[in-house]
Amino acid sequence: MEPSATAQELDIDQLQEQARRHLWMHFSRMGAYDAEHEIPIIARGDGAYVWDAHGKKYLDGLSGLFCVNAGHGRPELAEAAARQFEELEFYVLWSYAHPRAIELATKIADLAPGDLNRVFFTNGGAESVESALKLARNYHRMHGHGQKTKVIARKIAYHGTTLGALSATGVTEMKAQFEPVAPGAVHVANTNMYRYPEDRDPMDLANAIEEAIAFEGAETVAAVILEPVQNAGGCFVPPEGYFQRVREICDEHNVLLISDETICAWGRLGHFFGCERFGYQPDIITTAKSITSAYVPMGVMIVSDRVAEPFMQPGNEMFAHGYTFAGHPIASAVALANIEVFERDGLCEHVLAKEGEFGEMLESLSDLPIVGDVRGVGFFRAIELVKDKETKETFNDEEAEYLLRGFLSGELYSRGLICRADDRGDPVIQLAPPLICDTQQFQEMHDVLRPVLEEASERMHKR
Repeated sequence: MEPSATAQELDIDQLQEQARRHLWMHFSRMGAYDAEHEIPIIARGDGAYVWDAHGKKYLDGLSGLFCVNAGHGRPELAEAAARQFEELEFYVLWSYAHPRAIELATKIADLAPGDLNRVFFTNGGAESVESALKLARNYHRMHGHGQKTKVIARKIAYHGTTLGALSATGVTEMKAQFEPVAPGAVHVANTNMYRYPEDRDPMDLANAIEEAIAFEGAETVAAVILEPVQNAGGCFVPPEGYFQRVREICDEHNVLLISDETICAWGRLGHFFGCERFGYQPDIITTAKSITSAYVPMGVMIVSDRVAEPFMQPGNEMFAHGYTFAGHPIASAVALANIEVFERDGLCEHVLAKEGEFGEMLESLSDLPIVGDVRGVGFFRAIELVKDKETKETFNDEEAEYLLRGFLSGELYSRGLICRADDRGDPVIQLAPPLICDTQQFQEMHDVLRPVLEEASERMHKR
């Protein structure tokens, strides 16, 4: 028998009370929730949509958090997990292996570009970045260059919350509570071309990395870490030739190039790996999120044969680093099934075929006074919001707080669209829908975004 509406309400009331009392949500202002301000509780998902505990339907325009790339409710992924539970529920990769981890490592190596043939499993993106930073230091030490410990990253870039990854992260506000973070990070300009002077050579952005290496001393720099398309700040796309120049700089100064693809891998940009989109060959790829379409946690560090070689020699050498649950049999089985879905359904090809339509839909909003820039590639896009389109004047902190948290976040959600209103940098709305989305979902996004941004523009004009 179906529960009555009253019973359903009591269940929701209880969930809300328990959540407020016991659940500490991440990156959340917990004090904002009370009896009059509900915690959004997502209870079910299917395809490109999710439903909350009240039964209201939402278009998941952010793929959970840039990660449910194959869409919600894939039975084949659940079945792969169930089969693996019956065969082997867990074994650690410390001095042992199991079949699914071996098969997945082989598959990843087959898909990865160039000589990226060594696969080191983690549990998420920050752990993958942490692993890569430690490996870069260790690699240089084993070659007699123990002073090469520093990492160069970009301003506003986000690379994770562990202390090493947080050091590489270029968002000052995210570090303040936890300083001092791990030493050795240096930050250079990002590729926000919307605000880059028109009379300057875009290659100066790449050359800034070489200038930083020279200033710090090449003998002290271990790695450069960059996202193919920078997430924080709102989908900063590199200018043509940028990554080719960075690759040259790294080679010239014996610096490893880490491509942080926690978001940009697994079809988000129309390729299995984001570096393929822009035609560069990294020494290390860090990734996570969509390798399992987030059905279970998993992260990966993919390493070139050259970088892995010192650790593969006969003798006592090892990379003294690892995680209990990395390469978990269930996660490995789900990842293999997820990649099979990608290949069978042609999800990368679908993104390349449909990215133009998705982008055109967002560009159609450019007539609105509040829309300053629309940017991104693949199914990874951002709308930058401005106070004045002609001058590109942005909102001050108080205005951005009202715009994003006081209006946009709640209004978009109430109208059935989950996306991200973010101010790590200038205010933006980010959209990264599941890769199965098509014309219908693009239209649904438009039908929410246009009236909400129109109202936002009117509200900000009156302030």
